[in-house]
Order: sequence, then structure tokens, then C-alpha cells
Amino acid sequence: MGARRGIDSQEAIDAINNALMEVGRSIDDVEGLASAKLKENETGLHEAAKFFGLTITFIDHDELNNYDAPSASQAKRFGLTGVAEPAALALSEKKQLILRKKVYGRVTIAIAE
Repeated sequence: MGARRGIDSQEAIDAINNALMEVGRSIDDVEGLASAKLKENETGLHEAAKFFGLTITFIDHDELNNYDAPSASQAKRFGLTGVAEPAALALSEKKQLILRKKVYGRVTIAIAE
């Protein structure tokens, strides 16, 4: 997931729930959350992970750049191919997106399996 600076936990929780609903999944299907290392100080992301009882992994930028993001991303200004899609792919088993990045307010979600 990606997020604008200063999001609150409810924004992240709502975005996660909306994305899961779109792909017909529930939070019980989620093994963990992921974002870029540059987002590790975002309290809203930490609080959303805690709300769901999940861990959130902040992935090193070099690892994120190992994945081609199929969607254009504003993360290029930070030297990244993307955030939501590469982070989802990095933690997934099959390395296959089931939801390409989608923006929900100030939060961007991608889901991979």
C-alpha cells in the first residue's frame, strides 16, 4: 500500500476494506501488509495494521525496484518503480496481482497472491 503523508488509520482501514470487497476477499485472506521503507513513519499505516491484527513490512527501495509496476506511479520522483504494486508483489507467493493499484482517497492499494 501507498499513502499520502499524514493519513490517519481510518483512511487506511477503509481503503483496505474497499479493495478487498472489490476482489471478493476478506481480511482473513490477508497475510500481511506492505509499503515502501519511506512510509515507515506513517502512524496511520501502523495503526491500521494493528487494527487488523496484521504485520506491516516496509520494504527496502532496492527490493521494490526489482518488480515492474504495471501502472504508472508518482513514486518515480523518489526513485521507485512504484509502491503499492511492487510491495504487494514482494510479499506475495505467486507474484501475481489480483488488484492493480487503485486509489482510495489518499491511500493506494494493490493486492497480490
